[in-house]
Order: sequence, then C-alpha cells, then structure tokens
Amino acid sequence: MSSIESEPALQLSSLQAKLLNPVLTADVCRRLGIFAIPADFKLTVVIPVYNEVNTVIAVIARVRQTMLPLEIIVVDDGSQDGTREKLATLVPGDDLRIILHSENRGKGAALRTGFELATGTAIVVQDADLEYDPDDFRFLIHPIIEGQADVVYGTRYGHHDRPVPPLWHVIVNRWITRLCNIRTGLYLSDVETCYKVVRREFLQELAPSLKENRFGIEIELTVKLARKRARFYERPIRYDRRGFDEGKKIGWRDGVRALYCMLRY
Repeated sequence: MSSIESEPALQLSSLQAKLLNPVLTADVCRRLGIFAIPADFKLTVVIPVYNEVNTVIAVIARVRQTMLPLEIIVVDDGSQDGTREKLATLVPGDDLRIILHSENRGKGAALRTGFELATGTAIVVQDADLEYDPDDFRFLIHPIIEGQADVVYGTRYGHHDRPVPPLWHVIVNRWITRLCNIRTGLYLSDVETCYKVVRREFLQELAPSLKENRFGIEIELTVKLARKRARFYERPIRYDRRGFDEGKKIGWRDGVRALYCMLRY
C-alpha cells in the first residue's frame, strides 16, 4: 500500500534541521521535510543521458546544489549531439562518475549500468532534461531514512502547482498506472514517474534480472519490487513537462511496451 504526503520540503542542512527541530512540532517537521541526515547516509543519483547537450551540465549542477551527501553517476548512452564533449569538461571526483556507452542501448540499459555501480544507501533516477527538480530529493528520502519505506515514488499528480499537461498524456499515464496497480496489488498514482528512490540493497539484488532496455523498465522495476514485498510510499513532486520539439523521447510505442511488460513480468 502506498501513501501520499502533500507539502514541499525545505532546503535545509542537517545542522539547520537539528536547530529547528526543538522549536517546531514533530508533525510540522515531517510535513516540511525538516530532519537531520544520518552521518552514514549517501544518495546515489543515476543520470541516464542521451543527446541532452543543452541541459546535462545544468542538471548536474542542480543535483549538487541539494546540500545532500551524494554520489552522482552519469551514464551517457551513446550521445551524438555534443553531450559527451560537454561531459568531458567536468572533472570526475568523489561525488561524480561518468560512464560512456559505446552505442545507444536505451534508458533501461543506462540505468542498469548505474544501478550496478551505486554505493549509496539509496538510489534515485534523475532525467537529464530539467523536467524534474532535484530539490525534491530531501522530501523523497525522508520515509527511507525514517525506516517507513523501501521505495518512494514521486507523484506528478500530488498537490503542487504545475503546468497543465495534454489530456492524452494524463489519460494514457492514468490507465497504465491503474493496470499496473491491478497487476501488483499496489495503489500508486504515477507509475511512470522518473523519481523512484529505492534502497540500494533492493535495487542491486534486482538489477541482474532487469531486461528492459527502454522505458519499459519503469513497469518491470515496479512489478519486481512489488513481488519482493518492498514497502512503497508516494510523495508529490514538482514537474515541468517539455514537449517533443524540446527533445522529449518517450512515445506511443513505449506505452504499448508498458502494457506488454505488465503481462511479461
């Protein structure tokens, strides 16, 4: 069973959270995402990239600005638009690894590469197109840190201001989500969300069995996590949808593949 919270997280350091905690009630702290990050916690952010020359550097910078203990794994999936040249200007370090696929294999393949290399306490997927806001990470990791969940999905249909999407997009996503709920016994509101935060031990145990190379991995991963009886949680996130003219890559064929994945897995 999943649950939904409705307030945005504040961008605070662990020290600031500790100072504010005695002043505010526990309920207010929970709703505002005010909590200390454990000293041994680290969030692995896996960023699959394919032809995102205009946004990839900005996304990495936004992730670094979250004030969280991070490991960033960028997996370039055979980009040919100058993305690799942009990534070459970055200096890999303790918080950044850049992996290059020799050819385009698909988002699912890029994610598997990142999952297998992750060393953090939890893993989150970050698309490289600026549709999703990394400032929501703190709000999403809270249930995992508190021991309430193994998996946290960020729902685009929660209580946040957002641009109004096309009707067809909402209808397709809602039907895919409903069918996935029937398949898994969950009650999710947005199975196709990019923001899926999962405890590393769960994800790395599943990673060798993941087969989908494109966007079908969203359904495959959800079905297999549900089968492992992972505890699911949902929290609302911000979402700034971009159009196909801006580089969006998912299409109707991926919707058909999602339906196939529900039957296959």
